[in-house]
Amino acid sequence: MRKIISFMHISLDGFVAGPNGEMDWIKVDEEIFDYVGKRISEGDTALYGRITYQMMENYWPTAGDKPTATRHDIEHSRWYSKVHKIVLSKTMKDAGLTNTKIISDKLSDRINEIKQQPGAEILLFGSPTATHSLIQLNLIDGFWLFVNPIVLGRGIPLFVGIEDRIKLKLLNTQQFTCGVTELNYIVDRQ
Repeated sequence: MRKIISFMHISLDGFVAGPNGEMDWIKVDEEIFDYVGKRISEGDTALYGRITYQMMENYWPTAGDKPTATRHDIEHSRWYSKVHKIVLSKTMKDAGLTNTKIISDKLSDRINEIKQQPGAEILLFGSPTATHSLIQLNLIDGFWLFVNPIVLGRGIPLFVGIEDRIKLKLLNTQQFTCGVTELNYIVDRQ
């Protein structure tokens, strides 16, 4: 069965965005881009909430074509164009969307059907609202967290509405020169 891995930047105090959704505190550099690029190149499915999908869709399809495109822009733009995209949204329709499936109802059933299909792991990018829904339904199998060296004090937390403990097993860590530390966990269902 395929696994859903949540990929998220997080502050030291557990927030994924500021109070108004701001993400200007997130540190990324070529070292992180290279590391992430290797990992996501193995994935064939990206999962987004509507807001994150719209941000991605507004940038990545043409990012690699710009004269100022970085190596990361080119590589990620290529990956984005070929990866199958799943969007959790109650308002979007998938008519005319290339390589994109919209899930608007029966979330648990629809996600479990996708997890049963052949393919690599499903990468859930950002999307705090979608992540909260999937956590509450016990559908996330791992967390790939990039802990940024900042305390925000307030904002959008990663973990909300959790009624039962989620036991995690640390697979590995990676420290980056910019101060970000990656923590790679799987959910321990035993």
